[in-house]
Amino acid sequence: MTTTTPEAAIADARERIDTLDDRIIGLVQERMAVSAVVQQTRIASGGRRVNLSREMEILGRYRDALGRPGTALAMTLLELCRGRI
Repeated sequence: MTTTTPEAAIADARERIDTLDDRIIGLVQERMAVSAVVQQTRIASGGRRVNLSREMEILGRYRDALGRPGTALAMTLLELCRGRI
């Protein structure tokens, strides 16, 4: 039987958080690239760069999944992805 000190447990958990943060950052960067493709395609076909009804869907999805802070998270993601073309 092994026992873990609180300090070791915290260090392990922080390492896991850092790994998760790296993955989240990578996913956000991927989302930004995909969003740029959507925006370029929409503009090339005569549309607008931003689709407000789609953004409202995204805000709702994050709010439903994460509560009110989810809306702020979604707004940050949308801001990161807007106008990067």
